[in-house]
Amino acid sequence: MRKYLLRFTALGYLVLVLLGPVAMVFARAFDNGLDALWKTLSDPNTVHAFWLTLLIAAIAVPLNTIFGVVCALAIVRRRFPGAGLVNALVDLPLAISPVVVGLSLFLLYGRTGWFGPWLQGHGVQVLFALPSMVIATIFVSLPFVAREVVPTLREIGDEQEQAAHTLGANGWQTFWRITLPSIRWAIIYGVVLTTARCLGEYGAVAVVSGNVEGKTQTATLRVQDAYENFNQSGAYGIALVLAAMSVIVLVAMTLLRPKEEAA
Repeated sequence: MRKYLLRFTALGYLVLVLLGPVAMVFARAFDNGLDALWKTLSDPNTVHAFWLTLLIAAIAVPLNTIFGVVCALAIVRRRFPGAGLVNALVDLPLAISPVVVGLSLFLLYGRTGWFGPWLQGHGVQVLFALPSMVIATIFVSLPFVAREVVPTLREIGDEQEQAAHTLGANGWQTFWRITLPSIRWAIIYGVVLTTARCLGEYGAVAVVSGNVEGKTQTATLRVQDAYENFNQSGAYGIALVLAAMSVIVLVAMTLLRPKEEAA
């Protein structure tokens, strides 16, 4: 009896916290019919917001993937002074509010910031432009790949890598033929989490972007703009597309994983 009670409790909690809000967004997106939904999604400013969101993710995800793998290898496979500090700093974006991250970027790149006067003197605009939005997104999504790869590296150990070195393989050969295949699913899952975080980022981007319609407005900012202008069906529609994008990535990973493992 306790076993079934625990299962129903866990399932009920998931429905209440996860599935319930998503189902509500889906239902409300069609309140005014398909025509109103399509009008919102086909609006040039909405299209630009999605394009900008995908562009930021396309820049941030590969950079954080490379950093995450390199950082994980350094933490697990190398011993160097300050390794514990690096391991702790990787989790910093999880502890700091994204709004604080945005304000910190103002202190660095604003007119009176550390780098602001020099950048302005050279005609480089960081704040209220794509660079600051990319930097903010990279910061908040930085830990996910590293945090997936680190425990996997520790679990598989380094026996196979040492054997490869003994047989004459160099560092790159060992990485591509031994290490990378062993951690590929940890990397993929980290990439999925990073992508979802990039697509859904709001706080830090809202502070540094300026939220200029058709220029620096991402999809999440577009949701807020539509909701504040009493276009609730439009806001729910954009939110539904964002949620669908993340769900599609997760489902694709789930469907592909057994096939590759079976092969």
